[in-house]
Amino acid sequence: MMLKNRKVNTITMQRSTTSDTSSEKLNPSHQSTGAVQMRIKNANSHHDRLSQSKSMILSENVKITEPISRHRRNHSQHNLILTDIISSQEQTVVEKEGYLLKAKIADGGKKLRKNWSTSWLVLTARKIEFYKESKQPALVSLKPGYKPEWVDLCGACIEWTTEKSSRKNVFQITTVSGNEFLLQSDIDFIILDWFHAIKNAIDRLPKEQRCTSRNLELKLRRSSSSELLSTFDTESKEPKTEHRKSLIFRLNYSTSDTTDKNRVKSRLKKFISRRPSLKTLQEKGLIKDQIFGSSLELVCAHENSTVPRFVRLCIGAVEKRGLDVDGIYRVSGNLATIQKLRFVVNQEEKLNLDDSQWEDIHVVTGALKMFFRELPEPLFPYSFFEQFVEAIKNQNNTIRVKAIKGLVKKLPKPNHDTMKILFEHLNKIAAKESVNLMSTQSLGIVFGPTLLRPEKETGNMAVHMLYQNQIVELMLSEYSKIFSSEED
Repeated sequence: MMLKNRKVNTITMQRSTTSDTSSEKLNPSHQSTGAVQMRIKNANSHHDRLSQSKSMILSENVKITEPISRHRRNHSQHNLILTDIISSQEQTVVEKEGYLLKAKIADGGKKLRKNWSTSWLVLTARKIEFYKESKQPALVSLKPGYKPEWVDLCGACIEWTTEKSSRKNVFQITTVSGNEFLLQSDIDFIILDWFHAIKNAIDRLPKEQRCTSRNLELKLRRSSSSELLSTFDTESKEPKTEHRKSLIFRLNYSTSDTTDKNRVKSRLKKFISRRPSLKTLQEKGLIKDQIFGSSLELVCAHENSTVPRFVRLCIGAVEKRGLDVDGIYRVSGNLATIQKLRFVVNQEEKLNLDDSQWEDIHVVTGALKMFFRELPEPLFPYSFFEQFVEAIKNQNNTIRVKAIKGLVKKLPKPNHDTMKILFEHLNKIAAKESVNLMSTQSLGIVFGPTLLRPEKETGNMAVHMLYQNQIVELMLSEYSKIFSSEED
């Protein structure tokens, strides 16, 4: 009886295999003998007509066991997990790949040293993976445990930046976990394509499903399938770490950063409101009147004299050890040392120009010229400038000298006395012309623009400079007549 049943089953299966599985139906003879046909179609293809089918003829003595009905909840969980698998497979489809320069500048909110390197980028629907070579993605399966560096695009921000790097065509990707990456290429259209591709990938991610790795992990825990857990091992563990970091980073950064900013603002407001006035600071002696940059009248009033003390000290030092120096007042001294001397004078420290640090006489002459150059109003006051120019234009030398002498007498006392002692000193320099090579003409060129200038520069700058030099030169050559107390 068993041999007979086996023969019947074999004949029936052969007939079923050669028949058209897409359209053939069971005939009445098969139905009468208890035939059962099970058709299993491929779930991935809805249009495939060549679906597999199996027919099984069972004898009347064998009972047909009906399939055990599973709980509805198990069916729903199974369908849900299969749906997640399909969607995750769609997310791993490569949308774009290629070489770019990459630099990671922050990890979890902690700033990193910028180090540019060439990377092969692989962009999928959800993330970007970084490889050293273009062939490396294909070899990942050959290296067990290898995990490339990657960026989760869920909730990420992308923007162009010019402050983070001096390179051109740089944009930044910032993840919710506080990781920051810079991507760059010198080729404009390549970097633009990458920027738009990544931005579109971020925009396509549904807002309600951003950073849903926690939800996916909970689904996998409910399932007892070890195959599913191994499939989602990388996708579940890494986002979990990112998720934890993101929460910590958000809380720490938002709270501490906002608090620090508020503290700085409040302190600045208190400082500005309580800041004493300049007059109060000067009265307390915290801010002293500066020598350089102050008006000649103020300096003289502060020192209770008509000639600034610093001018007298410089003139004395030059006459002591600089009359025979080649190019005195023409050669520039070391600017750093001159600024140091300027600082000492402004702080009203005890000044000794014979000290070794002021050994270079050109530093002293440079500081003296700087003092006159930084006066708010030059030694020849602005109101007298045009009058001195008109006087020098006169062709008669006697009339010129008389006109300039009259103007000098009208000058304020500090200007007159300082001018007198300065020109007396410069006359001594010119007297040593054979040694120091500084004639009255050379001294006029050096001191002309320093001692007198117009209040507002006009288009006649070259002409004015010529007159400035001539006025100083004439006052040096006719010093005794101009500064004598005798009336002409």
